[in-house]
Order: sequence, then C-alpha cells, then structure tokens
Amino acid sequence: MGAVVEGLQAIFGEERYADKVIENILRSNPKWGSHDRGFIAETIYDMVRHWRLLWFLADAPPSLKPQDLWQLFAVYWVWQGGTLPCWQKFLPVEAQAIAQRFKQAQGEIKLLHSYPDWLDALARKELGALQWEKEAAALNQQTQVVLRVNTLKIDRPTLIQLLEEHQVEAFAADSLPDAVVLKKRLNIFGNPLYKQGFFEIQDGASQLVAPFTQARPGMRVVDACAGAGGKTLHLAALMQNKGTIISMDVEDFKLKELRRRANRAGITIVETRLIENNKVIKRLRESADVVLLDAPCSGTGVIRRNPDSKWKLSQDFVERLQETQRDILRRYSQMTKPGGVVVYATCSILPSENRQQVEWFLSQPEGKNFLLEEDRIVLPSEFGFDGFYMARLRRK
Repeated sequence: MGAVVEGLQAIFGEERYADKVIENILRSNPKWGSHDRGFIAETIYDMVRHWRLLWFLADAPPSLKPQDLWQLFAVYWVWQGGTLPCWQKFLPVEAQAIAQRFKQAQGEIKLLHSYPDWLDALARKELGALQWEKEAAALNQQTQVVLRVNTLKIDRPTLIQLLEEHQVEAFAADSLPDAVVLKKRLNIFGNPLYKQGFFEIQDGASQLVAPFTQARPGMRVVDACAGAGGKTLHLAALMQNKGTIISMDVEDFKLKELRRRANRAGITIVETRLIENNKVIKRLRESADVVLLDAPCSGTGVIRRNPDSKWKLSQDFVERLQETQRDILRRYSQMTKPGGVVVYATCSILPSENRQQVEWFLSQPEGKNFLLEEDRIVLPSEFGFDGFYMARLRRK
C-alpha cells in the first residue's frame, strides 16, 4: 500500500503525470510479480479517477499527508467491498456509513464521477446536462487496451492467432477494420509481436482519423501535429507505404520517437521536420493532397486513459488552447493544394474546441477557399472508446 500512497503524493503533490509515476514505481520494484504490479497500477488509477468522491466518502477534506492517504485507501477498499487487515495504519472504517454517503452522492454528477466544478459547469453548458451526464460516467470507466494491426506486415486474423499463442486473449472490434481489443489489461510493450512491428497501441476512436482523411497510395500527406506518430503510422499503412508523409511537430524528441516507431513498423515513406519557425510551414504552401491537423486540445475525450488530467486542467488553459487551435487552422491549412483537404481533429468532446473552431476558420480570410465536406463527433458513451472530433475541409 505504501506504493499507492507514494504514487498519489507524486501525482497530486508534485503534479506529475500518472502514467509516468506508475512506470517509475514499477521500474523501481523489479521483483514484484505481475499480480502485485497490476494491483498497484490499477489501484492508483482508480483512486485518481474517483479522487473527489473518495474524500466525500471519507467525510474529510483532501490531504496529501501519508496517514490521511492511508486512511483514504482504507475507505476506497471498503467501498470496493474489501475487508481491511488489522494494521495500525488504518483507523476503523464503517461500511454502512460509506454506503450512506455514496447514496447521497448519486444526485450530483461532479461528485459521483469526480470532476472539478469548472469542468462540470463547462461541459454541462456546452453539451447539455443529459449528454454530459452520459459522458461523465463513460469517461470515468477503465479503458480497454486496443491495438491497431500493422497491415504492412500482418493481417488481423493472423495477429489474433499469434497473440493467443503468446497467451494473450484478444478479439476483433466490429466497427474498426484494423482494431484488436485485449480481453484483459496487460503491458503488451514487451511482447515479441510488438517488437516485430506487427501492431501499435492505439485507441479505437483514434483509429478513425486516418481513414477519415481519405489518404490514398501515392499521395503527398502532411501530418502537421504528428507527435510521436500514431496517426502517421496508420496513414502509411493505409497508403500501402507508397507516396510521401511529412510528419511535423514542435518537439524534436517526439519526432525521434516517431522515426523509431516507423522503422519498427517497416515504413519508409515518412520524412520528419521540426517546426522551428513559420518558414517551415511556408515552404510547404499549397503542396499537400492532405493536411492532418491533430491539434493540441483539452483531452476531455481521453480522460478515461488519463484520469489525472481532469485535475491538472484549468479553464484558462483550455481557453489558451483554443487560441492555439485557431492559429494552427489559420496557418497550417495553407499547406493544402487546391482540391486537397485539411482534416482538423481533436481528442476533445467540447464543441468550443471542435465545430465552433471550424466555423470560425471558415469565416476568416484564410478559410474562404475551404468548404466543410464532413465532420463527426465520437462520444465515449455511444462509441465505447475515447472521445474524438474530426472535420474534413476541401480546398476549392
């Protein structure tokens, strides 16, 4: 339990990312077995996910003192139906009192599903109370591990068969042609099949974006906010490794990771370019058949996999992101040649980051030559995976 307390202190006290905190804890304790490692990771994530509710159930103000976090774990464990050992670190916890307070929380979404007041108010305003209630619940569930088959090397039935031979149970996702879902959560990065480049870890909603661009073999594609390259790799597979993909980002370390992943996947059509200034963008003016703008966003659609993000976000930060999104739309769209398309995408479920940004762009001088061809909002409560938005704009 000490590792759980250590993790919560680092996440909330030092504002470190939960995935990195858990990774460091597990790396520091290599002798732990798979059961212990899984328990520690999932317990930390679940307590972060229900942070506000747990303090309400404990009938105590939030605290990062070790003794208070030990007691919060005791409350969490009893709430989950567990029995506490007779340890001095735990004060008595009454299951009946916890059940009563949990019943009281049912009527208040931000309390029941643990969201800060400002985010609850913003989402309620933009989505409507009924829709937000559905999304708040869906985003507070544990996410599945979803793989994307690298069709340059293998097909989906063969991958599922090989995974089973490696004692990994998986099934094909009906609505996604390249997606494989693991039946149980586990760390798949050490699997030999991953090292051979047969698959990538990529959520189901994220796998919708590359096909939405309608990129085809032989095209010139710019992935202008490529990051570590998840969608670049998917685009390359859809293009059958024919054509050119220019993957760009403002962070060089992400592009280095992209090159490493492309090499493992057997992809040869990717060029990386660091965006050091606006000249990098201007040199590509009107040169691309497809420009993908997977813009920086609040990440409200991926809270399930990053539960700590809802405690690290602020309304001011979201508003600054919206200014960045507009700037990217205005400048980066000009890399599209006449007749080509811009695809604007975010992993947000907030209309102010999505359709409203597209409408703003179309009203600007830079957007006057574009038409909205299609857009789509993917909601976690309906799709079962992350939340995403994508809009395809055709240049006249």
